[in-house]
Amino acid sequence: MILVLESKITQHQKDKIKNMLSGEGCITREIMDAGRNLVGIIGKTKTSLEEFSQMEGVAEAVPIKSSYKLASREFKSEDTKVNIGNVVVGADRIVIVAGPCAVESHEQAMDIAKEVKKYGAVLFRGGAYKPRSSPYSFQGLEEEGLKILADVREKTGLGVVTEITSPSQADLMLKYVDVVQIGARNMQNFELLKCVGRMGMPVVLKRGLASTIQEWLMSAEYIMAGGNNNVILCERGIRTFEPYTRNTLDLSAIPVLRKLTHLPIIIDPSHATGIREKVSPMARAAVAAGADALMIEVHNNPDEALSDGPQSLYPDQFGQLTRDIYVIAPVVGKQLDFDYLKKSEIINGMHASENKTAAFIGEYGAYSHKASLGYFGEEVKPVPMKTFKDIFQAVQTGDCQYGVVPLENSLSGSIHENYDLLQEYDLNIIGEITIRVKHALIAQENVTKDQIKKILGPPPALSQCKNYLDQYPDIELVPVTATSSAVKQVKDMEDKYAAAIGSTMAAEIFKMNILEESIEDNPRNYTRFAIITKEVRGNKKVNKTSIIFSVGNKPGALFSVMKVFSEYQINLVKLESRPMLGKPWEYMFYADLEADIETPELSPVMGKIKEASENFRVLGRY
Repeated sequence: MILVLESKITQHQKDKIKNMLSGEGCITREIMDAGRNLVGIIGKTKTSLEEFSQMEGVAEAVPIKSSYKLASREFKSEDTKVNIGNVVVGADRIVIVAGPCAVESHEQAMDIAKEVKKYGAVLFRGGAYKPRSSPYSFQGLEEEGLKILADVREKTGLGVVTEITSPSQADLMLKYVDVVQIGARNMQNFELLKCVGRMGMPVVLKRGLASTIQEWLMSAEYIMAGGNNNVILCERGIRTFEPYTRNTLDLSAIPVLRKLTHLPIIIDPSHATGIREKVSPMARAAVAAGADALMIEVHNNPDEALSDGPQSLYPDQFGQLTRDIYVIAPVVGKQLDFDYLKKSEIINGMHASENKTAAFIGEYGAYSHKASLGYFGEEVKPVPMKTFKDIFQAVQTGDCQYGVVPLENSLSGSIHENYDLLQEYDLNIIGEITIRVKHALIAQENVTKDQIKKILGPPPALSQCKNYLDQYPDIELVPVTATSSAVKQVKDMEDKYAAAIGSTMAAEIFKMNILEESIEDNPRNYTRFAIITKEVRGNKKVNKTSIIFSVGNKPGALFSVMKVFSEYQINLVKLESRPMLGKPWEYMFYADLEADIETPELSPVMGKIKEASENFRVLGRY
């Protein structure tokens, strides 16, 4: 049962309800969900729904029908996000967990950790206790293995994940690691589940070899009933009649779990397939199906591995996989961030008095808002602005630490205003993010499409949905500043004849009705955003440089600059010309280079460009 509490409930009223339930032997869990204060009740209570509904401070009493109470969507509609140090599992960024099946030595673990971190892993996995089918197989280094994992974390900054096989290991796990894993064979070891429930640290719960999804969720319920909500569900393949692969990876479990539970999902294609060449295809498919994270076995010498060498990727194969995931993730609204840990270190290293905020255009639910979450996660607070100039001004004055500004769209082209503002303000580009833009037609609740007489949307969105809108020539098109602003205006107008073009995220935030999804003309609709700031912090390896320069009005002037790029084999991925501020018929050129022109080998480049240019400035390295 769920009690929906009134917004003005007093602490005395809340304590009275909890004490009464405790007296009846019930477990209570209080959470915030979709802006509502809820109390979940686990156990049999003598008090009826009607009696609960009449209690002071209770707005509504709702029964939970599923047998798994705390893990169900009925209890919590919003997705749970599990925090592991600076890493968040279940948010917009894909989390990659990688490492060997077993910790074999300090040198082996450290070498692999450095490789997987280089290629995008943010957590390191390695078994110290290895329950094996044969008693004669390698059983793990036990506490010595845990000490090695702790040193890996100290030296690399990667959080560490390992399997717990007995409640007697609990104190060691709390001492040495960040995440405990319940293996497939222990999924219904109920004493172990109760133990990790009491421990409170994040848990990866693997699905049993022949377990149903219902049984799997009931095992999660054991952990959560013990007070630990930091549960990550791991699909690692189930046993079927097919003998070709080690197990059968049940990718259909991902959409099923999305409907049934709020818990995040990680996929382990290594144990599922047992075959090295099958791991990457299934990992790519898992991300496309909606997984929050991947657990990949990687070994620097798989042929000599003491455990599961045939299913372990070589480091360079792992690197190719993460590059593939980087491309696939935006299609399903997620990101793979190669600078995840570095960003977190910089942000968390900021002084408490500093502004951990990012300005974006529009209202909450805008694509710029989504870009901010995809780049920073929830470590930086997004702040809505009315205009692009407001964003630049807020960053320039220090009112916001960062700005998130769109530069170009794959369908409608460059956002020229922001190129002009980059010229006007002395700010730095420190990163970029590309997100897929999926437009939806959004209206008031209980409104049908045939009632719509006008549609609000920013000009680029109206342009991107031209083929769809041409089907309704009698509908008035009303331009606004941003998609989320359009959704908010329709919400505030309470006009059943009005609709907005916007994101499904905006529809959820403003509790609006989605009439139709994916109305953009072309599914290859992506927007590239730049992250701007006043002060550049930290050092990192970069592979892109943005510059701005001008040349004289004479034959071959631009060619002289292009010749420098050709001479040093630097690839230009963007070249944009814009009028110079206050100088009619003179132009500035913006260029994105696939290189870090401040590296020693490219140090002559800047000198030669400056020599061939009248004005030159590096906008950012990222």
